[in-house]
Amino acid sequence: MKKLIVIGALGLCVLLLVKCQKSAVFPADQYNDQLSGGSETVFDATSKAFGNMFPELTGYDVHVHTLGDLIFNQEFVAEPAIIHGGLGPIYNNTACSDCHHNDGIGLPTTGGTQSSLLMRISLPGQDEHGGPVPVPGYGLQVQDKAVFGAVPEAAVNITYTYQELTLPDGTPYELRSPTYTLTNLYMPIVGDYLLSPRLAPPMVGLGLLEAIPESEIVAGADPNDANGDGIKGHANYVWDPVTQTTMIGRFGWKANTATVVTQVATAYNQDMGVTSSLMPVESSYGQSQYDGLKDDPELPDSLLNAVKFYAQTLAVPARRNTTDATIQHGEALFISAKCVNCHRQTFTTQVDVTRPYMSNQVIHPYTDMLVHDMGTGLADNRPDYLANGQEWRTAPLWGLGLFAVVNNPGYYLHDGRARNLTEAIMWHGGEAENAKNTFANMSASDRAAVLKFLLSL
Repeated sequence: MKKLIVIGALGLCVLLLVKCQKSAVFPADQYNDQLSGGSETVFDATSKAFGNMFPELTGYDVHVHTLGDLIFNQEFVAEPAIIHGGLGPIYNNTACSDCHHNDGIGLPTTGGTQSSLLMRISLPGQDEHGGPVPVPGYGLQVQDKAVFGAVPEAAVNITYTYQELTLPDGTPYELRSPTYTLTNLYMPIVGDYLLSPRLAPPMVGLGLLEAIPESEIVAGADPNDANGDGIKGHANYVWDPVTQTTMIGRFGWKANTATVVTQVATAYNQDMGVTSSLMPVESSYGQSQYDGLKDDPELPDSLLNAVKFYAQTLAVPARRNTTDATIQHGEALFISAKCVNCHRQTFTTQVDVTRPYMSNQVIHPYTDMLVHDMGTGLADNRPDYLANGQEWRTAPLWGLGLFAVVNNPGYYLHDGRARNLTEAIMWHGGEAENAKNTFANMSASDRAAVLKFLLSL
């Protein structure tokens, strides 16, 4: 009873706070061209722009979202604990918000309390479902922290090399290339293994992306480049451990996760070592530091579902200054450079009478939800279901212009190697090589217009 009272009181306080603050966030008019998230768009360009609930939520849905917000920001601790126990014994961070800062993109660092870069690990080959093969004693993710009395699996080290380069008109820019190594392994790894860094992505609009009809995503695929534009995007189909079926991948840098609830449950399990009814086995099971406690599942379904609903109902910030002539020119250049062949501007979500706020929404996420070959420069050389070692999901661009506001200074790409948008563009290769070269060969004023357009998203 005490635990319920504590959660209820805190939830009420947060709910009152959200209601007080919400007057500063204005729901969008559905016919306004700034509406990246349809009617679930908010006009907020502050450091809290990614943390707003859908404007159309009412009644009990507001309560569930607010409770999910509370738990999303809750630090978990090791057992025994009266409340919010279950951390570890090995983990990467102690709260969702420790990686997703302000519900935005994280810091490309490891080891610290605010680090947001995870390291996936696997053996060459495929498991029985076509996915990555776990490494004995390590699983599919390196947990680089541990509670007292346990041992981190390894330390993840990052070193950068820097290239000073120039665009065709002589404008200088710099690219930094990361190298990742593991040290202080708690036990040896026999044979070769594959590593892939994954930076915590922004949280906005996940429910809307989940509501895009699969048929619409697949209709945009062109794996054999039938139209001859050099773009060969295809869907990633993945095994979903919750439904025990193969589903289209929508989330994660390689579209290796099918649903928001699977993403949330897996993050609790792998990132924090917190079990749930959907992921009831400790991430340390079978290892020497497995705690052996009979306390699973540690996260009640009510709280898991609240965090899932919170993640599904984070509103998308509106575009800004859309009538600016330079921004409109930059958008035209973005289209003519064929960037939209991957960064698809518009989808319409499926009809859902049970969730009208997600139903039949015209949204502008600037992603086709497909995976593409991005060249050797960005390759992690680690396949993930149907996504090979050079392929990545097209990252949604909505909210892109607020990265530096929400998460100063802001980082880009799957591992945060890019520190500004020019660097991010110039890392593009493979299917995006021609678009990158088009941008590089633009005049300085045209490149500035493209960047100003991107910053309006």
